[in-house]
Amino acid sequence: MTSAVVVGAGPNGLAAAIHLARNGVDVEVLEASDTVGGGARSGELTMPGVIHDHCSAFHPLGVGSPLWKQIDLQRYGLQWKWPEVDCAHPLDDGTAGVLYQSIDETVAGMGPDGGRWRRAIGDLAAGFDELAEDLLGPVLGVPRHPIRLAGFGPRALLPATTMARWFRTEQVRALFGGSAAHIYTRLDRPLTASLGLMILASGHRYGWPVAQGGSGAITRALAAALAEHGGAVTTGVRVASRKDIPDADIVMLDLTPAAALALYGDAMPGRIRRSYRRYREGSSAFKVDFAIEGDIPWTNPACARAGTVHLGGTFAEVADTERQRAQGKMAERPFVLLGQQYLADPSRSAGGVNPIWAYAHVPFGYDGDATPAVVAQIERFAPGFSERVLATVSKGPAELQAYNANFIGGDIIGGANDGLQVIFRPRIAVDPYAVGVPGVYLCSQSTPPGAGIHGLCGHHAAESALKWLKTTRRD
Repeated sequence: MTSAVVVGAGPNGLAAAIHLARNGVDVEVLEASDTVGGGARSGELTMPGVIHDHCSAFHPLGVGSPLWKQIDLQRYGLQWKWPEVDCAHPLDDGTAGVLYQSIDETVAGMGPDGGRWRRAIGDLAAGFDELAEDLLGPVLGVPRHPIRLAGFGPRALLPATTMARWFRTEQVRALFGGSAAHIYTRLDRPLTASLGLMILASGHRYGWPVAQGGSGAITRALAAALAEHGGAVTTGVRVASRKDIPDADIVMLDLTPAAALALYGDAMPGRIRRSYRRYREGSSAFKVDFAIEGDIPWTNPACARAGTVHLGGTFAEVADTERQRAQGKMAERPFVLLGQQYLADPSRSAGGVNPIWAYAHVPFGYDGDATPAVVAQIERFAPGFSERVLATVSKGPAELQAYNANFIGGDIIGGANDGLQVIFRPRIAVDPYAVGVPGVYLCSQSTPPGAGIHGLCGHHAAESALKWLKTTRRD
């Protein structure tokens, strides 16, 4: 029987393992931590009974993932929960840009920008499923929906700063800018409009939900699906060299390019080895979890109903702070993403104590304490917040890397999203998953389509491995 070893039990490693197991491969997954999950874990961090997501929190690209639908994760216990408001972006004057799953409801609250929002995003939301088939996979391939892709392309190629000029009001520009900032690089660079448009379109198609009980419920469901198909997971096993990997026909690496290079660099062709050495990290986060008494006292009422709140002020301010971060400077007012998952999923709270999830964009490898800056950004739009805080746990880039070795320098998205690397990850290739060693494939978020709890990096890598296997068997 054909055998495979998967190194890493994050969502992509588990997705790769499931695809191989469903195709008759005997699969073993090795995980260094004591539990599966990678960036999709959850548990108590601040106070007993208060459940926090350890990294990933909201899943606009996860809920619509064609892979999760195919596996039917709900059958394994996963339940999605939606907040009343998907996302809010408050401004200093007390107003806010507000995103609902319904594009009609969103547009109705945008005044003169409503029609512009519909023209910018409405067709992308309506055709999101077709668009996703082409965008959530390898770049160098034949598109299944070329007309739909051609409609998206001109907008996606724009810098976010250019796309933002389409809108007239500060509230809507800020709402777009906060979504675009998820790309984690300077917003005045080409292609930086792309991710903002995608997650907004996905939001209108599927919403920005959370997993009931925490993001760890996603990977627990994946582990259950893998077990049903005969796959096995062994935790507490650290792979430090090739000697630690059992003999197998296929090896899947849910690791960074740097880790793959450390394991297989001496066996890689020179061109691939050089590409992996050039691969850049650079998207560092500083995470802060709070346990608070009651709710955050937002000035804008829509924020009190929003699962996700973007804190950064106007679009111009967000663009400026992202530029500073990319230049290695710590902004006084960094862009902060804040999660109120308990609004959709009250099971995460304990009595009147609620979990708040937040992280700031910081320079790569930042070694300072950004906790005061995060608190100040919340206080800016919710005066009195600090008085409700009962406990705080902070993790800077070094602590995030210690938690997950794939988060090099606190880079939680698997590599810098700038230059050609934003579309060609980890290298320019027809098969970007192959590492150049027969039977060995990279399946982490450093491969297309990149970060997000959608499992498609692992699925596509496993598909490449199966194609190689068929070719070698024919030969």
